[in-house]
Amino acid sequence: MAQTSVESAHDASRTAAQDAAPTPETPSGDTLVIRGGKPLRGRVDVRGAKNLATKAMVAALLGDGPSILQDVPQISDVGVVRRMLDAYGVAVTSPEEGVLVLDPKNVERAHFAQIDALAGSSRIPILFCGPLLHRLGEALIPDLGGCRIGDRPIDFHLDALRAFGAVVDKSYEGIRITAPHGLTGANIELPYPSVGATEQVLLSAVKARGVTELKNAAIEPEIMDLIAILQKMGAIIWTEPNRTIFIEGVERLSGYTHRSIFDRNEAASWASAALATGGDIFVKGAKQLELLTFLNVFRKVGGAFDVQEDGIRFWHPGGTLRAAQVETDVHPGFMTDWQQPLIVALTQAVGTSIVHETVYENRFGFIDALVEMGADIVVHEDGLESVTRRVPRRKLEQAAVVTGPTKLHGANMEIPDLRGGFSHIIAALTAEGESRLTNLSLINRGYEHFAEKLRDLGADFSIED
Repeated sequence: MAQTSVESAHDASRTAAQDAAPTPETPSGDTLVIRGGKPLRGRVDVRGAKNLATKAMVAALLGDGPSILQDVPQISDVGVVRRMLDAYGVAVTSPEEGVLVLDPKNVERAHFAQIDALAGSSRIPILFCGPLLHRLGEALIPDLGGCRIGDRPIDFHLDALRAFGAVVDKSYEGIRITAPHGLTGANIELPYPSVGATEQVLLSAVKARGVTELKNAAIEPEIMDLIAILQKMGAIIWTEPNRTIFIEGVERLSGYTHRSIFDRNEAASWASAALATGGDIFVKGAKQLELLTFLNVFRKVGGAFDVQEDGIRFWHPGGTLRAAQVETDVHPGFMTDWQQPLIVALTQAVGTSIVHETVYENRFGFIDALVEMGADIVVHEDGLESVTRRVPRRKLEQAAVVTGPTKLHGANMEIPDLRGGFSHIIAALTAEGESRLTNLSLINRGYEHFAEKLRDLGADFSIED
């Protein structure tokens, strides 16, 4: 959609037939029954990244006109952000599936109880702080939810906001943040290249007075895509080597038109599903550059892939899979979101694989269910030393030792979190016999139309209450 079509798209979205929000394909029940042992074959489409689309929606608060976001996935996290924007007076409409028009001209304060009720299942509200401080001079942050995968402190966020001149007050309700004198550019160095804290600085600095220098910033593709959005809005941002970002504050920003970067986490999940089940899946929309590190590991394990113009084909070429050592890290390292589905494939590899988790300390919680299914996996709570490691050891890291190949059998499981839950689905598809997975609604947080996609790939399953 061209930039000049903002007003016409906005007007068109007012019709009743078009006014409904994109909503995830929510199964009628919350229990997934899978009869496994059948290779997944076919095509799936991936749309915009969860980790970009929701942040781009928040960025629209900074503009003085409507923004258009394309390739928006129909997932529940998008619905949470949309309802929060609505609570603040942002008009969010959908002229067609996968497209949102966000008009912030009537932004106003929202009641704390309303924000608290809407934010319970998401950590996105913390990123509203900078834009709301610029628009209203105040932000209210309730207790935050999200996947239970380890310590995800908001101290990095609050320290950054204080550096800009914001005043942070904690109460029994949550956190009230004010900026009586506006925000001023600052020199900030993050203790860890946190994606969320980097986004916080970007969204706060673009309209702050003066120049902000951010050291030890996250440089994930979704971060760079957010920078591209902010630049389209009129921001002045440039990056330098060694994870340094400079932001020169401006007085005003306009709306944007932008197509979200593809969801590389979903693409890697389907790739691992193809490998674990001995299948063949073409992931439309996947791109090579953002998956370079994953593709290297995928190939080392024994998987095959073919990069095409409109996507990437992933398949098990036959023969045996090979054990591997994997170390999660911030970009450009191997993403922590990728290790969970890959571990299922590693249970089918010959030899001993070691997965070092260095980002979150509780990201191996999903492994208990795999062990119950017959996997030979031992988790080392304090991590493991290795002379071949490239990623420095970090506090609270863990390691999983996977010995294979092992036959998996069906089991009853409760989905613990988004990526771990999808890994359980892959394990159930790989296993012999029937598996029952409850708490299915968590999958809707980040996987668009996952049941429909499983059906298209030939999976044998049903959904029950």
